[in-house]
Amino acid sequence: MAEDTRRRLIDGAIETVRRNGIAGTSARTVAATAGVNQALVFYHFGSVADLLSEACRVATAENVERYHEQFAAVRTLRELLVLGRELHTDQRDRGNVTLLAQMLAGAQADERLAAATRDAIGLWVREIEAVLRRVVTGSPIEPVVDVTGLAHAVSAAFVGMELFEAVDPAGSSAALDALDRLGILLEVADELGPVASSALRRRIRSATAGQN
Repeated sequence: MAEDTRRRLIDGAIETVRRNGIAGTSARTVAATAGVNQALVFYHFGSVADLLSEACRVATAENVERYHEQFAAVRTLRELLVLGRELHTDQRDRGNVTLLAQMLAGAQADERLAAATRDAIGLWVREIEAVLRRVVTGSPIEPVVDVTGLAHAVSAAFVGMELFEAVDPAGSSAALDALDRLGILLEVADELGPVASSALRRRIRSATAGQN
């Protein structure tokens, strides 16, 4: 019974943020959405911020798990970008883009929300990092790629585009198209013959050494 109530509160918090925004989310509005007494918010979570933090982590973990097998099947950067487009549309349609945007807004003034949002984004980063390690290993660009940093950059790019889409859908679509063309370029690099691949690796190493 207690777990059922906690889950109703978590689902109620997610729905309330999607519908009312972070500023319109309170113990009263969450309880009304969940269909429970608002005192249960404090009984189970201590505060509205702690409830929202748990809701953000739970919702993201479930979303990441939903895509885990598809991430595991990705073998090229272009496949990752195609999956990213699918994920982007799915998350927007489910209202999770709105949820993330509101959590980011609330995080500016509350460290608890900041920590929860950071943890949630970190779940996506870990999935993407695992894919990138598979994609990059053995490719000509492997010597210069910081996989962990690139995973954060890809995640940040998709988060930014999800938020940007609300004000400029065409610009967001153009950005996704540009990433897709980058994926094509890297696929072409992977398909070079041994002589060309060796020359590319030497050129990359030389350029990298010049930056150190």
